[in-house]
Amino acid sequence: MRFHKYHALGNDYIVLNPTDFPTWKPAPTVEQIRVVCHRNFGVGSDGILWGPLPSKQSEFGLRIFNPDGSEAEKSGNGLRIFSRFLWDQGLVKQPTFTIETPGGHVQSVIKESGRLITVAMGRVTFQSDKIPVIGAPREVLNEKIHILDREFTFCAASIGNPHCVIPLPEISAEMAHRYGPHLETHANFPRKINVQFLKVRDRQNIQIEIWERGAGYTLASGSSSSASAAVAHKLGLVDRNVTVHMPGGQIGIEIGEDFSIMMTGTVNKVAEGTMHPDLFAVKV
Repeated sequence: MRFHKYHALGNDYIVLNPTDFPTWKPAPTVEQIRVVCHRNFGVGSDGILWGPLPSKQSEFGLRIFNPDGSEAEKSGNGLRIFSRFLWDQGLVKQPTFTIETPGGHVQSVIKESGRLITVAMGRVTFQSDKIPVIGAPREVLNEKIHILDREFTFCAASIGNPHCVIPLPEISAEMAHRYGPHLETHANFPRKINVQFLKVRDRQNIQIEIWERGAGYTLASGSSSSASAAVAHKLGLVDRNVTVHMPGGQIGIEIGEDFSIMMTGTVNKVAEGTMHPDLFAVKV
């Protein structure tokens, strides 16, 4: 049961190639995902990348699982990691290739022997029915939401997965831990939601703290960076080229005329090895 572990700015994923797991069909179970991702009982990670899989429209297919066993539509860091894995394994011969996720098709470009990767993430939408957010069809911008002891002004967006972005003059990890879980599961968001607390530093730089749906507090996120930069640009607060600062590091975002996103960030390989069957003797 071979695994490959990488991190993208501290956001770590385990890549499992389905050909190494012939009995795990069509994918690992919730119980298997939870134990593999557990940081005490398993290998430990922020999620599992299950691929490569067949795809009719792209060169490779990918499924992304959160540590609670739920499935994510898209992950920017996960896509960069999976791209590096494909390159490391010699499964791609050219530096540019395409990947299909449940949240859409993307194009990856390998740079610096896989240490730096650019992903064309797709187009951001602010339309409520696409995110989704309850209520009449609209662009979800500068709306009010009451959580615990505070009222926030939020914007919502999707880049194949849902995001709630809250611009504030000051942000902190403690704020993400306190309010993130309640925002993630708020009734306004029928498929739950990823949460970003956003501080605009200047026209070229933003800072975010992240509470990720199905994973919790996260050091970095590519899709969160994409959504937050797009929201900041939509509100007129930043230009089209934005550096996103997170506890784990920085990601570069280029915003197109149609809010298409080019994301560039690093990937580091951590380890590879085999999982022992004893790992699955404990349920978590």
